[in-house]
Amino acid sequence: MLSVTAAQLDAWLAALMFPLARILGLFASAPIFSNRGVPARVRLAIGLGVAIALLPVMPPMPDVPPSSGVGLAIFGQQIFIGIAVGFMIRIVFAAVDMAGALIGMQMGLSFAIFFDPDAGGQTAVLSDFLNLIATLLFLAINGHLLMIEVLVRSFEWLPVGTDIVRAEGWGYIARAGLTVFAAGLLLSLPVIGVLLVANIALGVLTRAAPQLNLFAVGFPVTLTAGFIGVLLIMTNFAPVLQTLFERGFDEIGRMLEALAPLPRR
Repeated sequence: MLSVTAAQLDAWLAALMFPLARILGLFASAPIFSNRGVPARVRLAIGLGVAIALLPVMPPMPDVPPSSGVGLAIFGQQIFIGIAVGFMIRIVFAAVDMAGALIGMQMGLSFAIFFDPDAGGQTAVLSDFLNLIATLLFLAINGHLLMIEVLVRSFEWLPVGTDIVRAEGWGYIARAGLTVFAAGLLLSLPVIGVLLVANIALGVLTRAAPQLNLFAVGFPVTLTAGFIGVLLIMTNFAPVLQTLFERGFDEIGRMLEALAPLPRR
C-alpha cells in the first residue's frame, strides 16, 4: 500500500508552490502576460502548467513547510521577485507610452485620448499606436518566450531560499525607472525636433504676415509635420526598440544579482 508522510507532502508542495509564486508574479507584471484581456483563470492555468513543466530542472527547494510562517514569507518573497522581473521589461513599454504622450502633446493631439482597459485609465491615442507596434515587435522577436527563459534562469541566479533578499536590489529597480524618462525622451526627440522647426517657421510667418490666423494655420501644419515625423522614425523604430528590449533582459540579470543575499561566512 502506498503511504505518503507529511514531510514528503510538504516537500512536494514546496517544489511546486515556491516556483509557482515567482511565475505568477511574472505573469502579473510582464507585458503580454499581464494583459487584462487574458482571464485570470487562464493565466493561473498557464502558470501552473509552466511550473509543472519546470519541476525536473528546478534546483532543490528549502526544507520548509509551505504552510508555516517561514514558508509563507518565502512564498510572498517569490511573488515580489517575479513582479520585479516582469517590471524590468514593462519599463520599455512605459518609455514607449511616454514617447507617444510627448509627441502627441507637441502635435496638438493631447486631447485625443480614450479609455484604455489594459492601463485602467485615459491614454493618448498616439501612445496606444506606438505601444501596439512595440507589442507586435516584442512578439516578433519571441520576447514572450525569452521572458520564460529568463524566468527559468532566475532560479539559478537567485535560488529560492530562506534568506531575505537585499534592499539594494529594490533600489536598483527604482533607479531603473529612470529609463522611462530617458528612453521616452530619446524616442520622441526626432519628432519634437521636426515640430520645433515647424513652430519656428510659423512664428516667422506670423511675424511677416500678422493678418494670418495662427490657430487656423498652425494646427494643420503641426499636425501634418508631426505625422511626417512619426512616419520617418518608423524606419528606425524597430532596431531601437529591439536594443531597448535586449537592454531590459540584461538588466534583469543585474537586478537579480543585486537582490541576491550575501553569502554567509
